[in-house]
Amino acid sequence: MERERTNRLAVDERISELLDKPDHLLKETEIVRLIQYVTEEQDAESPSDEGSRKQLAYLYTLAARARYARKQEEDDKTAKWAEQAASMLPKDAYVAGLFRNLDYASLMTDLLPNRFAKIRETDHSHAKKAVVEQYLQTAREFLSREPELLKRASRLDENAQIVSDYEAYAFSGKVLSFLERAKDAVQHLQDASNSFRESISGIYHSKEHLKRVKEAVAVLEELAAEWEQIRKDTLRKEDEPTALRDLHSMVGLKEVKERVRSYYRYLVYQKERKEQGFQFQDEQSLNMILTGNPGTGKTTIARLLARIYHELGVLPREHVTEVDRSHLVGSYLGQTEEKTMNVIKEAAGGVLFIDEAYSLKREGSSGTDYGQTAVDTLVSAMTGGEFAGSFAVILAGYPEEMRRFLWSNPGLRSRFPENNHIHLPDYSINELLEIGEHVALDNDFSLTEEALPAFRHRLEKEQVDDSFGNARSARNIVLNAVFKKGARAAAKESYTRKDFTVLEKDDFHIGDKEEERTGTPEERLGELIGLESVKKEVRTLASFVKVQKMRREKQLPSVPVQLHSLFTGNPGTGKTTVAKIFSEILYELDLLKRGHLVVAGRSDLVSGYTGQTAGKTKKKIREALGGVLLIDEAYSLLSGGPGDFGKEAVDTLVEEMTKHEENLVVILAGYPEPMKALIKSNPGLASRFKKTILFPDYSPKELLDILLYYIERFGYRLEEGAVEEIQNRIDAVRPAGNGRAMKDAVEDAIQHHSYRILSDSAAVPDEQTLTTLKADDFTTLIQIRGEES
Repeated sequence: MERERTNRLAVDERISELLDKPDHLLKETEIVRLIQYVTEEQDAESPSDEGSRKQLAYLYTLAARARYARKQEEDDKTAKWAEQAASMLPKDAYVAGLFRNLDYASLMTDLLPNRFAKIRETDHSHAKKAVVEQYLQTAREFLSREPELLKRASRLDENAQIVSDYEAYAFSGKVLSFLERAKDAVQHLQDASNSFRESISGIYHSKEHLKRVKEAVAVLEELAAEWEQIRKDTLRKEDEPTALRDLHSMVGLKEVKERVRSYYRYLVYQKERKEQGFQFQDEQSLNMILTGNPGTGKTTIARLLARIYHELGVLPREHVTEVDRSHLVGSYLGQTEEKTMNVIKEAAGGVLFIDEAYSLKREGSSGTDYGQTAVDTLVSAMTGGEFAGSFAVILAGYPEEMRRFLWSNPGLRSRFPENNHIHLPDYSINELLEIGEHVALDNDFSLTEEALPAFRHRLEKEQVDDSFGNARSARNIVLNAVFKKGARAAAKESYTRKDFTVLEKDDFHIGDKEEERTGTPEERLGELIGLESVKKEVRTLASFVKVQKMRREKQLPSVPVQLHSLFTGNPGTGKTTVAKIFSEILYELDLLKRGHLVVAGRSDLVSGYTGQTAGKTKKKIREALGGVLLIDEAYSLLSGGPGDFGKEAVDTLVEEMTKHEENLVVILAGYPEPMKALIKSNPGLASRFKKTILFPDYSPKELLDILLYYIERFGYRLEEGAVEEIQNRIDAVRPAGNGRAMKDAVEDAIQHHSYRILSDSAAVPDEQTLTTLKADDFTTLIQIRGEES
């Protein structure tokens, strides 16, 4: 919320707006930030004026309502906020309405077992005592809950009158009456059970005590039936807890929620039609396919579906048996069938959830891989035999892998109709922010307004490919921020309240490598020796990106930004250095999420075996996502003869560039003429690499400047007159290798210098001797051979 809205009048106005919203539309995170502001500005423990007291009371009430709507249960935090509100405004209708809702929901639960185990006179003493112990355990549980139930029923009675909810008031009266009678009956069962247990001796027992026990059990079964009727008569449809309500409380997933609702409604219709006497020859399948990237909620949706099946009576249990390949596939013949059938037996009556189901059938697997056996065993159990129709199967995983898996197994595919395929999309950044804030709230933390942009930046930095964990990543980022907060607070050896409850901007900050560098990328580009034409080309590209960004911000049409480039030139002309700076420039312009450089050669992309090159290339590309991939000597990808897999690498590169268009910049580097041949070899390359930057050889003067730069960088200097002599050597015999040759020359000279100063004298060299290079130390300069960059 904007800072200008955080004065008292603005807070009052916002509270008024929030009070008019239904609970499920309240944002707990916003309300907690308002509470933080008010408690910082005023004395939160004992507000001195009625206005402050009312503000906090309503904010605590709103926070409790929002949290209860989100979590679908009254946890400790919800109860604490409710109590804080009640202590400030005990008779307020809005606060009373909160307690009415909480107590009503808490009381609408099972208070007594619907059926009790029976004691038979012919049972052995151990069996009799075991049943008696069940009775006593039931009595202990009820009596331990009874004071809290009585408190809630009394409070519901009071608050229902305050808010004029006559249905809730009538319900509270029934509960109070029921609790009184139930307590007497439970105590009677407890006394009778204790007396009966003491009378048991071998096969003998007191018939009189057994009679009292049976009478007490009969009374309690009548009371349990009465309570079920009270609940049925009182239950309001909108208050009934269902899997759909939990689904609604999940962040995002709008289309998924509608699909599941439609599926739910159809199952209701199917159930009602059966009850009317109509039959289905082909009933709706309960088996589902859930696809989506990691952290999109596949497991959560599977559990909700299991609850839906159970609530509608379609399956007797809501239990979900969650497995993967390791639970189903054995290592030797016969073990897989056994493991798979054991899992099916465990899932009977409920749902079998198989994560990454396509791993059961791996591409190129040998005869000793028994994944297909697991598939066949599963299909057999689903279609016939003892367990057919007794359990539902939900398969989950990545969309493309799942599609291939199903098409390779027609028998399995036929058990999962197209209507039962649900795709869970990636969460948007705003949805991930909301999920992350919920994680913080569940750990009694909240984020400041300044922390949100830092949290967003962390999410955007990680959200570069299909491996991004969505909700899981958001959770991990928040928990990492909590860790940093705690570690930093403990180091101070003193704590404030904020250290325990508030996550700030610095808690989400990560030490980026670029911070260790001096100056901006543009400044470092300008500091490079020579390369004036290259600098101009890079600055032109950077300017183009900046202007298009400005146009988008003003809602003007923008030209698509195509940054894939060819860097042509001889070795040592600065291609890798410029590529690194270019990646940093694009990162600062928010065009790349990580701004790192990955350098690859042919050996990083091409394998010597069929089917491995594509995977190897994709792995390197994933490493570069969010940054720049520089492929050095790119033309070497096509240098092999028949049977070479370089072309497969090129084809995979083109495919992946299309797939990750917004998260990857590729630079192909090498000699000019071979690079032209490479581009012509594949139409996909020609259409994507339209920008060529030529890196010219350094002039003799520039080579000398580079050599002097490395001498200074390594902490050395040249003796007087050495500069001219070295310049003459460079002019006379131009070394191959350009800038890299100069670095090699300095390193060789340093080694020669070390040998010389220790050979010339036995005395310990002074500082000047240790740091001064002579022209003679560069005797190998003319022998330097260029190497590929």
